[in-house]
Amino acid sequence: MAKTIQFWFEFASTYSYLSAMRIEAAAQAKDISVEWHPFLLGPIFADQGWRNSPFNIYPAKGRYMWRDMERLCAARGLPFVRPDPFPQNSLNAARLALAIEDHMERAVFVRAIYSAEFGAGQDISDKSVLAACLKAAGLSTSVMNRAQDPDVKKALFEQSARARELGLFGAPSFLAREELFWGDDRLDDAIDYALAI
Repeated sequence: MAKTIQFWFEFASTYSYLSAMRIEAAAQAKDISVEWHPFLLGPIFADQGWRNSPFNIYPAKGRYMWRDMERLCAARGLPFVRPDPFPQNSLNAARLALAIEDHMERAVFVRAIYSAEFGAGQDISDKSVLAACLKAAGLSTSVMNRAQDPDVKKALFEQSARARELGLFGAPSFLAREELFWGDDRLDDAIDYALAI
């Protein structure tokens, strides 16, 4: 049976950008398949009493994160432009990702969104940006119509509820054989765990 890893990401998450841009290559190198799972961190943060990103709530933590992102992106050859505002409204982007049922096509779209947001500093709540990302992913812009589909809205709600059930508290998160790993720096550990018998 093929071994898989679940990648749970939030489009407003800086470190999810880093993972999204490397997870496929890292997993394929060890014959692991990736399931791409968008979800919303807002409801989970609200459960903790937060109404904003912890990087905004705690300024010292925020300053560190932005500098850390600059270093990591430079080391990995990734473009990085701090988006404004931060965090971005990721609702429609997450809905569109769920509307793309094929995980390989979803992966290409997700990377296009992250590239627009953190690579070019674009506003991913802008419909023209989302349409451009669909085109960049080789997908029809007709997918845009699905963002308001009741079934897609329900699917994202259920996805976020599932994230709570799994004990997710941040992004990126990885599930390997039901074991939770959190943070881009734990991606390789998660892949190795998925390989274990």
